[in-house]
Amino acid sequence: MATSKLVKAILDPKKNWFAALHKKTIATRLSKYGLRYDDLYDPMECLDIKEALARLPREIIDARNQRLLRAMDLSMKHEYLSADLQAQQTPFRSYLTDMLALVRRERAEREALGALPLQQRSLP
Repeated sequence: MATSKLVKAILDPKKNWFAALHKKTIATRLSKYGLRYDDLYDPMECLDIKEALARLPREIIDARNQRLLRAMDLSMKHEYLSADLQAQQTPFRSYLTDMLALVRRERAEREALGALPLQQRSLP
């Protein structure tokens, strides 16, 4: 319990200048390509992320795919977004974390009840 409070205090950008510097650096790099932090989650990495993305509305998924395609295009061209477009970006505006937390709570509840995970179920 004490170590988790210590870790949270170390990683909190409001309390630690190094964490704030790291957050600013990440925001700058994401803004150069027009990405959000939630765009970095890979659905192939975790089934919870895949399920959370599947539950999101279609327009949010389309916007995510457009941001990823634009970022790949800019990266291939060795270019960045223009400065005025970079200023409009919101890299830490989340769209996935709430749904991901819900999926993880549901998975934990299923495990507590002894049910099989969704990906291991089969129809009789």
